[in-house]
Amino acid sequence: MKRFLLPLAAFGLLMLVPEAYAMAQDGGGTQEVLKQYFIDGGWQFMALVLVCLILGLAVCIERIITLNLKTVNPNALLRNVESALQEGDVERAKEVCKSTRGPIASIFYQGLNRADEGLDVVEKSIVSYGSVQMGLLEKGLVWISLFISLAPMLGFMGTVLGMIEAFNSIEEAGDISPGLVAGGIKQALLTTVFGLVVAIILQIFYNYIVSKVDGIVNNMEDASISFVDLLNKYNVVKRG
Repeated sequence: MKRFLLPLAAFGLLMLVPEAYAMAQDGGGTQEVLKQYFIDGGWQFMALVLVCLILGLAVCIERIITLNLKTVNPNALLRNVESALQEGDVERAKEVCKSTRGPIASIFYQGLNRADEGLDVVEKSIVSYGSVQMGLLEKGLVWISLFISLAPMLGFMGTVLGMIEAFNSIEEAGDISPGLVAGGIKQALLTTVFGLVVAIILQIFYNYIVSKVDGIVNNMEDASISFVDLLNKYNVVKRG
């Protein structure tokens, strides 16, 4: 996980902070640059932003792996089911669905189980179970959305506290000096940058996952229509 997170964080930071890029080019090293900016930004809020990044990426990776495992070729599944139904072997069609991963095969299996109860029952079963599968596909998206919102908010809170620290320094000294307030302002800006970098990285993953879910849902809807047509074509559904 560390090998995966560090390049992403480094890329975002180096693109948004020109000074960090210059330090890395001078031989400071990416890890050292990140470490120094992490310390300068105040570890309390920088640690919270980092936690958002780690947890958010963990959910994203889990979702991507899960969705890829659930992605199957619906046309191939339909051909296999049709081959079994042509021979009048509903049980073999069920076995085909049970041995195939993904929500489409699960929906087909539910429809075949209700085939002797009439077309209306089959369609309702497909719609209901499709909604359940859609909910499972969207599982975890709310947490990614939370981390996308939370990371910049924490960064902005660090910004506000950094500015308060800067003005407190001015009040205590009774004088305005660039060196006096530089530390607080630098901390304020760094927390903002890190919060935005985390939000940008997670937003990219979030959009990819949403597009993946939409593609699977569209395949589910198209395949379900074709499946019902097959049931009618081969007289699998009980007639009223």
